[in-house]
Amino acid sequence: MSDCPLCDAPGGRVLWQDEFCRVVLVDEPDYPGFLRVILNRHVREMTDLVPEERSRLMVKVCKTEQVIRDVMRPDKINLASLGNVVPHLHWHVIPRFVDDPHFPNPVWGEKLRETSHAVPAELEAQLAAALNSLV
Repeated sequence: MSDCPLCDAPGGRVLWQDEFCRVVLVDEPDYPGFLRVILNRHVREMTDLVPEERSRLMVKVCKTEQVIRDVMRPDKINLASLGNVVPHLHWHVIPRFVDDPHFPNPVWGEKLRETSHAVPAELEAQLAAALNSLV
């Protein structure tokens, strides 16, 4: 599709990919470890995939969630597949902490506080290594 930002660009820093999908680190300062699982072809909805592809994508979403849990130990994980702004199938996998700027609101909701977590310099490498070990 022309003019699709997820067809034309990675959508973040690629930590893992194969021919089917990729996992990228989103540049979101309030939410270190915010990952997206992005289908590598332009599809709008989960039901546009055949059942085997849906399963394959959800397995990667779940593995991505597990990586965040193992590496970051968040209080909660948020999963979302919205696509209202970018109608290209992708899942947001977001580590949440009780003291993050929006908790318990969604990350796109009203900000409740100014907080920041110290982000280990090696976080990106840790997430990439853990993703690659689950392939």
